[in-house]
Amino acid sequence: MTQSEWEQHASWWQEGFTAGADPEYVEQIVPLAAEHLRGSASVLDVGCGEGQISRLAGHVGATRVVGIDPTWAQLSVARVRGGIAAYCRGVADTLPFPDGSFDAVVACLVFEHIDAVDEALAEVGRVLRPGGRFLFFLNHPLLQTPGSGWIDDRILDEQYWRIGAYLVEDSGLEEMDKGVYIPFVHRPLSRYVNAMAAAGLLIQRMEEPPPPPGFLALAEEYKEAATIPRLLFLRAVKPYP
Repeated sequence: MTQSEWEQHASWWQEGFTAGADPEYVEQIVPLAAEHLRGSASVLDVGCGEGQISRLAGHVGATRVVGIDPTWAQLSVARVRGGIAAYCRGVADTLPFPDGSFDAVVACLVFEHIDAVDEALAEVGRVLRPGGRFLFFLNHPLLQTPGSGWIDDRILDEQYWRIGAYLVEDSGLEEMDKGVYIPFVHRPLSRYVNAMAAAGLLIQRMEEPPPPPGFLALAEEYKEAATIPRLLFLRAVKPYP
């Protein structure tokens, strides 16, 4: 997949999902990231976008933060918005850093847009120091399954979320808003877990939080499916030799 869609629609992301605009970030993602970033002096934010999580890392105690992203339209805004982070252009499957460079690596809603998942996770394992942590946020693979979506059953008079071919890996452009198409890759959870294991990353914790109240207040249709998670969070560690 090319980066043209992200370059074209960067402002859509910045206006709708940063600076307090999105309740899932405000009420769920940011608190989780803050909790698990504390205690890390050096942090790499993979797919940093406009720097929301990079700035957070500085706020919770990191003294060295680097954000990397392939999209100029995101990086230019990240630099304007400030914080202690340094930003550079690059891709996740070839990180331009020496082995063992960081106490923590965070990837927030990024890997579902990356084709080279095995190489990217191997790079995460490489740049982490022994004992370092990887904070992995994903749009829950359950909801990214091809063919999934809301069903209005007029016979049974109910609405529900249909799950498609979960075990089938699939990629394509998804219409996120009118005229806004973003590349997504669906993979089952086992695909990520096994790739992390191959990269030498040991999973310590998994969270599948329910949608937060602020999101449910804006999405009436989702209240009937509030027990279906939209977010997946994994915390992994690179063991000592």
